[in-house]
Amino acid sequence: MSFFEVVEPVFSRFVLGNAPVKEIATGFDWVEGPVWFGDLNCLLFSDIPNNRMMRWIPGVGTSVFRAPSSYSNGNTRDREGRLITCEHLTRRVTRTERDGSITVLADSYQGKRLNSPNDVIVASDGAVWFTDPHYGIAMDYEGEKSEQELACHVYRIDPNGEIKAVLTDFNCPNGLAFSPDEKRLYVADTGRMHSGDAQHIRAFDVGENWSLSGGEVLHSIKPGCADGFRLDTDGNIWSSAADGVHCLSPEGRLLGKIKIPQVVSNVCFGGRHRHVLFITASTSVYSVALNRRGVL
Repeated sequence: MSFFEVVEPVFSRFVLGNAPVKEIATGFDWVEGPVWFGDLNCLLFSDIPNNRMMRWIPGVGTSVFRAPSSYSNGNTRDREGRLITCEHLTRRVTRTERDGSITVLADSYQGKRLNSPNDVIVASDGAVWFTDPHYGIAMDYEGEKSEQELACHVYRIDPNGEIKAVLTDFNCPNGLAFSPDEKRLYVADTGRMHSGDAQHIRAFDVGENWSLSGGEVLHSIKPGCADGFRLDTDGNIWSSAADGVHCLSPEGRLLGKIKIPQVVSNVCFGGRHRHVLFITASTSVYSVALNRRGVL
């Protein structure tokens, strides 16, 4: 069985024929938000419906990192290595300090509660960017059904703590990532729940003072949608899809696929050289070594 589907020949150089896709953890309900801690040699990820965050250590296995987790979803690390988390139940973005205490970075905008922060990244200036769709308050499965007070936007938390809505024309923004040089911002729109909204990745040009322009549709994942994605050092996008992970060129061309037997929610790069792609997919977590390195 081949784990890979080559669409353009260049994809053959990205994957390794003798590197299998491995299921490294299973038994969850819906996993999301993988983030690699190289200094601690572990992967953290969210098991959203079970209200917990899990930790996987190579050669050791899986254990509970935090429970309850406020139905955490997306995770990343800031420029000081601290954990940044999106929480559905509390409708906030938090930072876990080195002593284990939790600092709230954002839970409201212009006097109204956020919806359910979903995915998050940190820019080189230390600002935190996150998406805020309504999925966590639309039902009780991944949070708590609640009144929606704000439209679904993309936000930036400046290093001084000021919160700005930087993109306001999305149905439901979801995954997001910068290009390696931070001159482009990619944001997925996965559409409102139970609707026929278009689902795609849009690309924005990043100008002075982090201003954004453009926003054209770069690619529409089929089958499934671009729930979460990360980039390698050449700017290729590794995105979730219903049939696995799709690799896209910076221009949005489909280069190839990594076949996964479950619906993929998100990915991150890790391992000793950031050459291992960790994949959260429905009830399990997978890994595969690539001939690529993820953006630091």
